[in-house]
Amino acid sequence: MTINSLTADTRKQVDAFLQQKLEPLTLNKRLSQAMQHGVLLGGKRIRPYLVMTVADICGANQNDALRAAAAIELIHAYSLIHDDLPAMDNDDLRRGQPTCHIAYDEATAILAGDALQTLAFEILTESSMQDIPADRQLQLVHVLAKASGARGMCAGQAIDLQATAKNLTESALEQMHLSKTGALITAAASMGVLCGSSDTQKWQEKFEQFARYLGLAFQVQDDILDVVGNTEALGKPQGSDAASEKSTYVRLLGIEGAQRRLQNLHNKALQSLGDIPYNTDKLEQFSDLLLKRDH
Repeated sequence: MTINSLTADTRKQVDAFLQQKLEPLTLNKRLSQAMQHGVLLGGKRIRPYLVMTVADICGANQNDALRAAAAIELIHAYSLIHDDLPAMDNDDLRRGQPTCHIAYDEATAILAGDALQTLAFEILTESSMQDIPADRQLQLVHVLAKASGARGMCAGQAIDLQATAKNLTESALEQMHLSKTGALITAAASMGVLCGSSDTQKWQEKFEQFARYLGLAFQVQDDILDVVGNTEALGKPQGSDAASEKSTYVRLLGIEGAQRRLQNLHNKALQSLGDIPYNTDKLEQFSDLLLKRDH
């Protein structure tokens, strides 16, 4: 079992749903094609899998959970398109394919990212959610917006850009990644709970705690793979972090130190699951496969 095989069913469902949403967008064909390029050309669908798995544990309507999962993947895809731009990380490859601004052009890539972001909130605010009360539907929007903006992912990216060629403390590095990568992963768990039954809402904080540790561990593993992985497996240039003088856990702690930090965070994530009075075996398996992946 690999992380890709574990998330395969979720990937199939989410991609089919997104394709259905993207196909009618024909007002500008080039923009529509760039949007599809940015979101449908691969990816593990980690965040959607987390949404749908937590939602299932919490007794959610799976059609409602699918909408939340698709929304968070749209935000993730938009962030990758913008991160790859020349003004940001200036990458040529994403998921083994030319990045959106290389495949199309920079202006189209910016617009594609913008349009994917707004489509996420369009999906979350449609009236077709079946079993989620209106107040919790509003919370879904709030959680995703907060995790995406100046208190989450965008702030983390800004810190990352400003930290280039600088030596951050471990505390500062942790804060950067809790925002840049961890915020959306934590939001995925939170959104999964919000899709669930009323009596599961009290456990939202514990699911979020698991996801915070998981998101930070995921970033540590990403930093390690940038050093020990290869371009073909990673789907992006190996060593790009070092070439760009990025602040990473490997740069700060060394390979062995980063590996110890990864294991410590993984253990804390699993301990958080132990506090949840439901069957969380799928989340344990998910964390094991995610944090032992080679790409």
